[in-house]
Amino acid sequence: MAILVYTESEKNEIKKSSFEAISYGRALADEMSIDLICICFNCSNIEFLKKYGADVIINIEDQSLEKFNSKLYSSTIKEVIDSIGISVIVLASTPDSKYLGAHLSGIINTTYTSNIIGLPESLNPFTVKRSCFSNKAFSQTEINAEVKILGISSNSYGIIEKPGRGNLKEVNISTKNSTLKVLNTEKQTGKITIDDADIVVSAGRGLKGPENWTMIEELAEVLGAATACSKPVSDMGWRPHSEHVGQTGKPVSSNLYIAIGISGAIQHLAGINSSKVKLVINNDPDAPFFKAADYGIVGDAFEVVPELIKKLTTH
Repeated sequence: MAILVYTESEKNEIKKSSFEAISYGRALADEMSIDLICICFNCSNIEFLKKYGADVIINIEDQSLEKFNSKLYSSTIKEVIDSIGISVIVLASTPDSKYLGAHLSGIINTTYTSNIIGLPESLNPFTVKRSCFSNKAFSQTEINAEVKILGISSNSYGIIEKPGRGNLKEVNISTKNSTLKVLNTEKQTGKITIDDADIVVSAGRGLKGPENWTMIEELAEVLGAATACSKPVSDMGWRPHSEHVGQTGKPVSSNLYIAIGISGAIQHLAGINSSKVKLVINNDPDAPFFKAADYGIVGDAFEVVPELIKKLTTH
Protein backbone atom coordinates (compact mmCIF):
# COMPACT_ATOMS: atom_id res chain seq x y z
CA MET A 1 0.00 0.00 0.00
CA ALA A 2 1.05 3.61 -0.53
CA ILE A 3 -0.06 7.24 -0.31
CA LEU A 4 -0.84 9.01 -3.59
CA VAL A 5 -0.55 12.78 -4.05
CA TYR A 6 -2.17 14.42 -7.08
CA THR A 7 0.36 17.02 -8.23
CA GLU A 8 -1.04 19.98 -10.13
CA SER A 9 1.06 21.78 -12.71
CA GLU A 10 0.63 24.60 -15.17
CA LYS A 11 2.94 25.13 -18.15
CA ASN A 12 5.31 22.51 -16.71
CA GLU A 13 5.57 24.34 -13.40
CA ILE A 14 4.47 22.51 -10.26
CA LYS A 15 2.01 24.62 -8.27
CA LYS A 16 2.96 25.76 -4.78
CA SER A 17 -0.17 24.16 -3.34
CA SER A 18 1.06 20.80 -4.62
CA PHE A 19 4.34 21.11 -2.75
CA GLU A 20 2.34 21.58 0.45
CA ALA A 21 0.25 18.50 -0.35
CA ILE A 22 3.45 16.51 -1.04
CA SER A 23 5.02 17.71 2.23
CA TYR A 24 1.90 16.58 4.10
CA GLY A 25 1.92 13.27 2.26
CA ARG A 26 5.60 12.71 3.07
CA ALA A 27 5.01 13.20 6.80
CA LEU A 28 1.95 10.93 6.73
CA ALA A 29 3.83 8.26 4.77
CA ASP A 30 6.58 8.32 7.39
CA GLU A 31 4.01 7.86 10.16
CA MET A 32 2.39 4.95 8.33
CA SER A 33 5.74 3.48 7.13
CA ILE A 34 4.63 3.30 3.50
CA ASP A 35 5.74 4.87 0.20
CA LEU A 36 4.69 8.24 -1.17
CA ILE A 37 3.69 8.29 -4.84
CA CYS A 38 3.20 11.53 -6.78
CA ILE A 39 1.11 11.55 -9.95
CA CYS A 40 1.12 14.41 -12.45
CA PHE A 41 -0.09 14.97 -16.00
CA ASN A 42 2.06 16.12 -18.94
CA CYS A 43 4.70 17.71 -16.74
CA SER A 44 8.36 17.76 -17.74
CA ASN A 45 9.52 19.66 -14.65
CA ILE A 46 9.26 16.79 -12.14
CA GLU A 47 12.68 16.77 -10.48
CA PHE A 48 11.41 18.90 -7.59
CA LEU A 49 8.97 16.18 -6.55
CA LYS A 50 11.83 14.06 -5.19
CA LYS A 51 13.12 17.06 -3.22
CA TYR A 52 9.88 17.31 -1.26
CA GLY A 53 9.40 13.63 -0.56
CA ALA A 54 8.27 11.60 -3.58
CA ASP A 55 9.43 7.99 -3.45
CA VAL A 56 7.78 7.18 -6.78
CA ILE A 57 6.84 9.62 -9.57
CA ILE A 58 4.22 8.81 -12.19
CA ASN A 59 3.97 11.29 -15.04
CA ILE A 60 1.02 10.61 -17.35
CA GLU A 61 1.89 11.94 -20.80
CA ASP A 62 -1.22 12.08 -22.96
CA GLN A 63 -2.34 15.01 -25.13
CA SER A 64 -5.99 14.25 -24.40
CA LEU A 65 -5.20 15.13 -20.77
CA GLU A 66 -3.45 18.42 -21.53
CA LYS A 67 -6.32 20.45 -20.05
CA PHE A 68 -7.83 19.55 -16.71
CA ASN A 69 -10.89 17.36 -17.08
CA SER A 70 -12.20 15.99 -13.79
CA LYS A 71 -13.83 12.96 -15.38
CA LEU A 72 -10.75 11.88 -17.35
CA TYR A 73 -8.29 12.69 -14.56
CA SER A 74 -10.29 10.80 -11.94
CA SER A 75 -10.72 7.72 -14.17
CA THR A 76 -6.98 7.77 -14.89
CA ILE A 77 -6.11 8.02 -11.21
CA LYS A 78 -8.53 5.17 -10.47
CA GLU A 79 -6.58 2.95 -12.86
CA VAL A 80 -3.40 3.77 -10.93
CA ILE A 81 -5.14 3.01 -7.63
CA ASP A 82 -6.39 -0.33 -8.93
CA SER A 83 -2.98 -1.33 -10.29
CA ILE A 84 -0.79 -0.24 -7.36
CA GLY A 85 -2.92 -0.28 -4.23
CA ILE A 86 -3.46 3.07 -2.49
CA SER A 87 -4.70 3.64 1.05
CA VAL A 88 -4.67 7.48 1.12
CA ILE A 89 -5.03 10.11 -1.62
CA VAL A 90 -3.83 13.62 -0.74
CA LEU A 91 -5.13 16.66 -2.62
CA ALA A 92 -4.60 20.40 -2.34
CA SER A 93 -7.55 22.77 -1.89
CA THR A 94 -7.49 24.38 -5.33
CA PRO A 95 -10.73 24.45 -7.35
CA ASP A 96 -9.46 21.69 -9.67
CA SER A 97 -8.47 19.44 -6.77
CA LYS A 98 -11.85 19.93 -5.11
CA TYR A 99 -13.62 18.88 -8.31
CA LEU A 100 -11.28 15.91 -8.56
CA GLY A 101 -11.82 14.88 -4.93
CA ALA A 102 -15.58 14.84 -5.31
CA HIS A 103 -15.39 12.95 -8.61
CA LEU A 104 -12.91 10.39 -7.29
CA SER A 105 -14.99 9.70 -4.19
CA GLY A 106 -17.90 8.80 -6.44
CA ILE A 107 -16.14 6.44 -8.83
CA ILE A 108 -14.18 4.56 -6.16
CA ASN A 109 -17.06 4.66 -3.66
CA THR A 110 -15.26 6.30 -0.78
CA THR A 111 -15.22 9.50 1.26
CA TYR A 112 -13.65 12.86 0.45
CA THR A 113 -12.67 14.78 3.58
CA SER A 114 -11.84 18.45 2.99
CA ASN A 115 -10.47 21.38 5.02
CA ILE A 116 -7.88 19.26 6.86
CA ILE A 117 -5.44 21.41 8.81
CA GLY A 118 -2.99 18.92 10.28
CA LEU A 119 -1.66 15.39 10.38
CA PRO A 120 -3.98 12.72 11.81
CA GLU A 121 -4.53 12.85 15.56
CA SER A 122 -4.74 9.06 15.39
CA LEU A 123 -4.10 6.42 12.73
CA ASN A 124 -6.39 3.84 14.31
CA PRO A 125 -9.08 5.02 14.10
CA PHE A 126 -7.92 7.45 11.39
CA THR A 127 -8.88 10.86 12.85
CA VAL A 128 -8.14 14.28 11.38
CA LYS A 129 -8.64 17.86 12.52
CA ARG A 130 -10.66 20.05 10.15
CA SER A 131 -11.79 23.66 10.02
CA CYS A 132 -15.55 24.23 9.83
CA PHE A 133 -18.23 26.94 10.05
CA SER A 134 -16.23 29.26 7.79
CA ASN A 135 -13.06 28.65 9.81
CA LYS A 136 -14.67 29.70 13.08
CA ALA A 137 -14.42 26.26 14.67
CA PHE A 138 -12.64 22.91 14.38
CA SER A 139 -13.88 19.35 14.29
CA GLN A 140 -12.33 15.93 14.82
CA THR A 141 -13.40 13.67 11.97
CA GLU A 142 -12.99 9.90 12.05
CA ILE A 143 -12.55 8.28 8.62
CA ASN A 144 -13.30 4.59 8.34
CA ALA A 145 -13.16 4.18 4.54
CA GLU A 146 -10.62 1.74 3.10
CA VAL A 147 -9.33 4.44 0.69
CA LYS A 148 -9.23 7.90 2.23
CA ILE A 149 -9.24 11.08 0.12
CA LEU A 150 -7.85 14.03 2.08
CA GLY A 151 -8.13 17.70 1.02
CA ILE A 152 -5.44 19.78 2.75
CA SER A 153 -6.43 23.36 3.58
CA SER A 154 -4.13 25.91 1.94
CA ASN A 155 -1.22 27.20 4.04
CA SER A 156 -2.21 24.95 6.95
CA TYR A 157 0.76 22.56 6.90
CA GLY A 158 3.57 24.34 5.09
CA ILE A 159 6.20 23.29 2.57
CA ILE A 160 8.97 21.11 3.96
CA GLU A 161 11.95 19.72 2.07
CA LYS A 162 12.53 16.06 2.83
CA PRO A 163 13.87 14.08 -0.13
CA GLY A 164 12.33 10.80 -1.19
CA ARG A 165 13.77 8.16 -3.51
CA GLY A 166 12.27 9.81 -6.60
CA ASN A 167 12.01 6.67 -8.73
CA LEU A 168 10.21 7.16 -12.06
CA LYS A 169 7.50 4.62 -12.77
CA GLU A 170 5.70 3.99 -16.04
CA VAL A 171 2.11 2.80 -16.00
CA ASN A 172 -0.13 1.76 -18.87
CA ILE A 173 -3.24 3.91 -18.85
CA SER A 174 -6.15 3.52 -21.24
CA THR A 175 -7.75 6.98 -21.27
CA LYS A 176 -11.38 6.73 -22.19
CA ASN A 177 -13.17 9.24 -24.38
CA SER A 178 -15.35 11.60 -22.39
CA THR A 179 -18.49 13.39 -23.50
CA LEU A 180 -17.22 16.37 -21.53
CA LYS A 181 -14.69 18.44 -23.47
CA VAL A 182 -12.71 21.44 -22.21
CA LEU A 183 -13.19 24.11 -24.87
CA ASN A 184 -11.55 27.04 -23.15
CA THR A 185 -9.97 28.04 -19.86
CA GLU A 186 -9.74 31.46 -18.24
CA LYS A 187 -6.71 32.22 -16.12
CA GLN A 188 -6.24 34.89 -13.48
CA THR A 189 -4.45 37.85 -15.03
CA GLY A 190 -2.00 38.41 -12.18
CA LYS A 191 1.46 36.88 -12.04
CA ILE A 192 0.61 34.98 -8.86
CA THR A 193 -2.67 33.14 -8.39
CA ILE A 194 -4.81 33.54 -5.29
CA ASP A 195 -4.60 29.78 -4.70
CA ASP A 196 -0.79 29.80 -4.52
CA ALA A 197 -0.23 33.20 -2.90
CA ASP A 198 1.43 33.68 0.48
CA ILE A 199 0.27 37.30 0.40
CA VAL A 200 -2.98 38.65 -1.07
CA VAL A 201 -3.62 42.36 -1.66
CA SER A 202 -7.35 42.96 -1.95
CA ALA A 203 -9.37 46.11 -2.50
CA GLY A 204 -13.00 47.19 -2.49
CA ARG A 205 -15.30 50.03 -3.44
CA GLY A 206 -13.19 52.41 -1.40
CA LEU A 207 -10.91 52.71 -4.42
CA LYS A 208 -13.76 54.57 -6.20
CA GLY A 209 -13.10 53.12 -9.66
CA PRO A 210 -11.09 50.64 -11.76
CA GLU A 211 -8.70 53.38 -12.87
CA ASN A 212 -7.24 53.47 -9.35
CA TRP A 213 -6.18 49.82 -9.28
CA THR A 214 -2.67 50.62 -10.48
CA MET A 215 -1.47 51.22 -6.93
CA ILE A 216 -2.99 47.90 -5.78
CA GLU A 217 -1.14 46.07 -8.55
CA GLU A 218 2.06 47.96 -7.72
CA LEU A 219 1.82 47.04 -4.04
CA ALA A 220 1.17 43.41 -4.98
CA GLU A 221 4.19 43.39 -7.28
CA VAL A 222 6.45 44.81 -4.57
CA LEU A 223 5.25 42.18 -2.08
CA GLY A 224 5.20 39.29 -4.56
CA ALA A 225 1.48 39.00 -3.88
CA ALA A 226 -1.73 38.13 -5.73
CA THR A 227 -4.40 40.77 -6.32
CA ALA A 228 -8.01 40.25 -5.25
CA CYS A 229 -11.22 42.21 -4.76
CA SER A 230 -14.55 42.23 -2.96
CA LYS A 231 -17.80 41.02 -4.55
CA PRO A 232 -19.23 44.49 -5.37
CA VAL A 233 -16.05 45.33 -7.27
CA SER A 234 -16.29 42.25 -9.50
CA ASP A 235 -20.06 42.73 -9.89
CA MET A 236 -19.49 46.26 -11.20
CA GLY A 237 -16.90 44.96 -13.66
CA TRP A 238 -13.99 46.86 -12.14
CA ARG A 239 -12.03 43.62 -11.76
CA PRO A 240 -12.42 40.09 -13.21
CA HIS A 241 -14.58 37.60 -11.30
CA SER A 242 -11.51 35.38 -10.90
CA GLU A 243 -10.26 37.91 -8.32
CA HIS A 244 -13.45 37.92 -6.24
CA VAL A 245 -12.67 36.50 -2.79
CA GLY A 246 -15.00 35.76 0.10
CA GLN A 247 -17.65 33.21 1.01
CA THR A 248 -19.31 33.54 -2.40
CA GLY A 249 -16.00 33.83 -4.26
CA LYS A 250 -12.60 32.23 -3.79
CA PRO A 251 -11.64 31.33 -0.22
CA VAL A 252 -8.31 32.76 0.93
CA SER A 253 -5.89 31.07 3.33
CA SER A 254 -2.85 33.27 2.79
CA ASN A 255 -0.19 34.05 5.36
CA LEU A 256 -0.96 37.76 4.97
CA TYR A 257 -4.22 39.30 3.70
CA ILE A 258 -4.25 43.06 3.09
CA ALA A 259 -7.73 44.58 2.73
CA ILE A 260 -7.83 48.10 1.29
CA GLY A 261 -11.08 50.06 1.17
CA ILE A 262 -13.16 46.99 2.11
CA SER A 263 -15.72 47.55 4.88
CA GLY A 264 -15.87 43.87 5.86
CA ALA A 265 -19.25 42.33 5.08
CA ILE A 266 -19.83 39.05 6.90
CA GLN A 267 -19.65 37.05 3.64
CA HIS A 268 -16.25 38.54 2.83
CA LEU A 269 -14.89 37.91 6.32
CA ALA A 270 -16.09 34.31 6.25
CA GLY A 271 -14.14 33.65 3.06
CA ILE A 272 -10.82 35.10 4.24
CA ASN A 273 -11.02 34.19 7.92
CA SER A 274 -8.43 31.41 7.69
CA SER A 275 -5.70 33.82 6.58
CA LYS A 276 -3.07 33.92 9.29
CA VAL A 277 -2.54 37.71 9.49
CA LYS A 278 -5.07 40.31 8.35
CA LEU A 279 -4.15 43.96 7.76
CA VAL A 280 -6.89 46.52 7.06
CA ILE A 281 -6.56 49.98 5.55
CA ASN A 282 -9.77 52.01 5.73
CA ASN A 283 -10.73 55.63 6.38
CA ASP A 284 -13.77 54.55 8.45
CA PRO A 285 -12.70 53.67 12.01
CA ASP A 286 -16.04 51.90 12.53
CA ALA A 287 -15.62 49.55 9.55
CA PRO A 288 -16.49 45.97 10.67
CA PHE A 289 -13.22 44.67 9.23
CA PHE A 290 -11.23 46.29 12.04
CA LYS A 291 -12.82 43.89 14.56
CA ALA A 292 -11.50 40.91 12.60
CA ALA A 293 -8.09 42.43 11.77
CA ASP A 294 -4.76 41.73 13.42
CA TYR A 295 -3.50 45.15 12.34
CA GLY A 296 -5.37 48.21 11.15
CA ILE A 297 -4.57 51.58 9.64
CA VAL A 298 -7.25 54.27 9.77
CA GLY A 299 -6.51 56.53 6.85
CA ASP A 300 -7.10 57.41 3.22
CA ALA A 301 -5.94 54.54 0.98
CA PHE A 302 -4.79 57.05 -1.64
CA GLU A 303 -2.32 58.42 0.90
CA VAL A 304 -1.44 55.28 2.87
CA VAL A 305 -0.80 52.84 -0.01
CA PRO A 306 1.68 55.04 -1.94
CA GLU A 307 3.58 55.66 1.29
CA LEU A 308 3.61 51.94 2.01
CA ILE A 309 4.96 51.21 -1.48
CA LYS A 310 7.60 53.90 -1.00
CA LYS A 311 8.74 52.42 2.32
CA LEU A 312 8.86 48.88 0.92
CA THR A 313 10.89 49.87 -2.13
CA THR A 314 13.44 51.91 -0.18
CA HIS A 315 14.22 49.25 2.44
